[in-house]
Amino acid sequence: MDVIDTAALLGAGLAAGTVNAVAGGGSLITFPTLVAIGLPPVPANVTNSIAVSPGYVASVYGSRTELAAMTARHGRARLYALVPTALCGMAVGCALLLLTPARAFEIVVPFLVLGAAVLLAFSDRVSEWVRRRQPGGRADRSSPSPVALHAIVAVASVYGGYFGAALGVILVATLAIVLEDSLARVSAVKNAISATVGLGTVVVFALFGPVDWTAVAVIAPSALVGGYLGARLVRRLPPRVLRTAIVVVGVAVAIVLGLRAF
Repeated sequence: MDVIDTAALLGAGLAAGTVNAVAGGGSLITFPTLVAIGLPPVPANVTNSIAVSPGYVASVYGSRTELAAMTARHGRARLYALVPTALCGMAVGCALLLLTPARAFEIVVPFLVLGAAVLLAFSDRVSEWVRRRQPGGRADRSSPSPVALHAIVAVASVYGGYFGAALGVILVATLAIVLEDSLARVSAVKNAISATVGLGTVVVFALFGPVDWTAVAVIAPSALVGGYLGARLVRRLPPRVLRTAIVVVGVAVAIVLGLRAF
């Protein structure tokens, strides 16, 4: 790895950590960068998953105020119970990645990301539809269904273990439907779940995956800094701007990954 490659990975890590905290999709930056410096797709994906995980941890710390507000409103035990679900889903996703052809996720991922972006763009309308489907025309999202929460986290975590790009987009898009709160607070829950999945992939891929540890050592510190800065930035963005940013990032991820696959 030469000086140019190192500089590219440092910049990619900083940008990815920031984007992951604000909107998700930071792997759109780091994954292509790893491929560009010569890593094959699967090693690049595995290396990327480990390298950006410190950024998720920093995002949790940066959004700790919003996360505390969510646990106070929805119950600490209820939100903490999502951790085992996230870890189980992550393990399934990692197994799928390591045991199936690389071509499979190259084809599937663009459609998953695009669907998440569209879902977030119309989440207000979806939420209104959900309310109309409830008895009396109302849904109490201040006390969301545990089944819905765990199902969302499980499916998203499988995706996160499998590929991970735009995991935050998927989580915010789906959690915003069942959690009635500001996007900044929903984003804090997203950060916590993403960190859980990210740390789980570190263990699995470190043991069983083809990791380029030199690239990890370059990206991880800058992703850590970017994740903290991004979590602080979320507090200063109006909800409409934040929603638009997440949708734009999601569509961009889908387009780029689609071009790569087809």
